[in-house]
Amino acid sequence: MTGDLPAHTILRLGHQGDGIADGPLHVPRSLPGEVVTGEIAEGRIPAPRIVTPSADRVAAPCPHYRRCGGCSLQHASDAFVAGWKADLVRDALARAGIEARIAGVETSPPNTRRRAALSGRKTKKGAEVGFHVPRSPQIVAIPDCRVLDPRILRALGALERLTRLAAPRGAEVTLHVTATDTGIDLSVEGAKPFDRDAMLALAPLAPAFARISWNGETALQQSPPRVTLGPAQVTPPPGAFLQATPQGEAALVAAVTQALAGASRIVDLFAGCGTFTFPAARITPVHAVEGERAALGALAAAARHAPGLKAITTETRDLFRNPLGADDLAPFDAAIIDPPRAGAAAQVERLAASPLRTIAFVSCNPATFARDAATLASAGWRMGPVTVVDQFRWSSHVELVATFHRT
Repeated sequence: MTGDLPAHTILRLGHQGDGIADGPLHVPRSLPGEVVTGEIAEGRIPAPRIVTPSADRVAAPCPHYRRCGGCSLQHASDAFVAGWKADLVRDALARAGIEARIAGVETSPPNTRRRAALSGRKTKKGAEVGFHVPRSPQIVAIPDCRVLDPRILRALGALERLTRLAAPRGAEVTLHVTATDTGIDLSVEGAKPFDRDAMLALAPLAPAFARISWNGETALQQSPPRVTLGPAQVTPPPGAFLQATPQGEAALVAAVTQALAGASRIVDLFAGCGTFTFPAARITPVHAVEGERAALGALAAAARHAPGLKAITTETRDLFRNPLGADDLAPFDAAIIDPPRAGAAAQVERLAASPLRTIAFVSCNPATFARDAATLASAGWRMGPVTVVDQFRWSSHVELVATFHRT
């Protein structure tokens, strides 16, 4: 019985949002200062009983939270989560010897996540579509999810029918869903081979989706999926990266645009489909550099029809293996960089030694950002206040924007 088990005090939260007690013991869905008990398994208390709750504990708003692994922090107040995410950024930079000033935390509202990777599995009675139970292959259905855009929730029935069609026996499919301006864009990975029978079976599902891509190939398109980026209407390639929420994207773009004030020519590194390229091109010419040819093609196609923009040029280039050097950067006075989670150590070294005056740095990983920020600081760059952007509400994921100027 839990009453006979020892009590443990939660000391802090780990980077994944679990509470940490002496041991160390990882205690999911607990908060600093709470006293908990429970059975220990592999260094965890997977089902803790909260003996002494924190003042920051709240009732989770989602009925699926007890089992679903899509969120990890619905039991914490909004103020606590915002402060914790700001501290993640502050602490990562402190370990790199940099004192951070946090300008604010921009948190996206509930039910605004416009893209997600859902899991789908065929069952004897139909199909399961949703998120996994934490540390388990079980899938939780999420009809009342408090995170996803309502347009995605309305498509769950169609996603279940498609899973019945696409999932191999005994295996899962991954359903990458994006709510675009013209409908749901779906990219199915891990599906059975696409054949004539599958093509015929897809036809009744056409009204539920703008486009269905099957193992990377377009299988059905009702209308081109389009997203608005600045003044441009972009048709992204299947499975393309987009910011998770419109509100989060707006916060990131606002911070980047503010950083670029006064720039005369901008280079956008890891430009993707143009999240920052198009807003920046309202100010000054932009050279967009991206390694994914399909994403850059979507950007270039949209640029040809977007009104009110300065010149946009594009370059397909692997910035990990072939970063822009001093000669490449010489024509520009400002750069935007938005690398993947691994950061961009080689490219940042070139930026640090470049003649640029301003760098608007967007990051989705405080640890690699701190490493790259230390590289810039050691070369004499000064970091301004950091804006923390929480698009992945109730998760441990953190994004940020910081501006660097030459001292």
